[in-house]
Amino acid sequence: MYLSKTEAAVLPTTLVGTPRPSPAPAGRRRVWPLLGPAFVAAVAYVDPGNFATNFSGGASFGYTLLWVIVAANLMAMLIQSLTAKLGLATGRDLATLCRERLPRPVTWGLWLQAEAVAIATDLAEIVGGAVALYLLFGVPLPIGGLITAVVAFVLLGAQSRGHRPFERVITGLLLVIGAGFAYTLLGAGVDVGGLAGGMVPSFEGPESLVLATGILGATVMPHVIYVHSALTPGRYGDVVTAGRTHEGRRRLLRAQRLDVLLAMGVAGLVNAAMLVIAAQLFTGSADEVTSLEGVHAGLGAQLGGGAALAFAVALLASGFASSSVGTHAGQVVMAGFLKRHVPVLVRRLVTLTPALAVLVLGGDPTTALVWSQVVLSFGIPFALVPLLWLTSRRDLMGGWVNRRVTTVAGAVVAALIIGLNGHLLLGLVR
Repeated sequence: MYLSKTEAAVLPTTLVGTPRPSPAPAGRRRVWPLLGPAFVAAVAYVDPGNFATNFSGGASFGYTLLWVIVAANLMAMLIQSLTAKLGLATGRDLATLCRERLPRPVTWGLWLQAEAVAIATDLAEIVGGAVALYLLFGVPLPIGGLITAVVAFVLLGAQSRGHRPFERVITGLLLVIGAGFAYTLLGAGVDVGGLAGGMVPSFEGPESLVLATGILGATVMPHVIYVHSALTPGRYGDVVTAGRTHEGRRRLLRAQRLDVLLAMGVAGLVNAAMLVIAAQLFTGSADEVTSLEGVHAGLGAQLGGGAALAFAVALLASGFASSSVGTHAGQVVMAGFLKRHVPVLVRRLVTLTPALAVLVLGGDPTTALVWSQVVLSFGIPFALVPLLWLTSRRDLMGGWVNRRVTTVAGAVVAALIIGLNGHLLLGLVR
């Protein structure tokens, strides 16, 4: 029996009696699969360096530096939106575009400072993971550092199965960190008046400026400016086609902005919770919580063993997750700037050495963490200025080019960061 085209058109496309899955709403079906890269980047915004700077800031100055965390998080949202857009628009990462469009001496200089940033990043992550293993299981710090490095390799291996498994693992660890501090914050409480006062920009002497710069360096991470731009190109088969139309660009930009807003929002809340907990529990007794071990002991003394355990587990998750993201960032930086690939093991051994030296020689882990974040803060302009320059070029970005207000806002952010770093440098010289 033959059917006419009209009759065939009305037949169901599935067998009779086969239940049809309920289709997801069109907007959700089209947006949610595009989320993920920003959550990988967000882990770097709650790495062990944040633990050190945020708890030091809250214990020493109460709520005073809360505004720095909020401002830094807003800056991070803008910066990560730009770097994600750069990858979507060009199909290449920031380091590669710098190599293609800047003079060779400039490219080599950018690569060298990016490697210095990678070393500072690794120091924070390895030291943080080692301290967490010591707090939880009594593992000696040098051995804990090696364990953290090995776990980072294992987590990074999830990339061999595609981007989704790696993103799910990292997002899961991010949620573990958030849950740990949500539990502790419930026990510590919040001073609403102090919270409001902390939103007013102010400093309390040179030491608060050092910590503010450390908070900024720990929040706006230069290495994830590079890595986020490498997570979006070629990620979706329809990106190139969709990006050619105004509606397609709107869909992709809406998805990546939602991705950044959700991921950086979680990271910002975690950072703020750290400082608030320290301000509530340790203000006036900063000398007792000058280290991560001191914070752990202080939480146990004031809130009980559950809070101390939550802190140690969050620190361990942070060290493991951020270390794997940092290793991936190092690969992106070298491949982009030099067009060379170095075995991951070799890279890890080079960047691991300073962290192990701190642990073996008995240096103060918390002091090393705070100063590593100051180094990171100095690296931000070297990634941010090229990012602004590239995303404002119509010949490169086409219809994805920045609006003028976006470029101006980015320039203001860069100027603020450079100015804060310059002020800190002058203070240190004096």
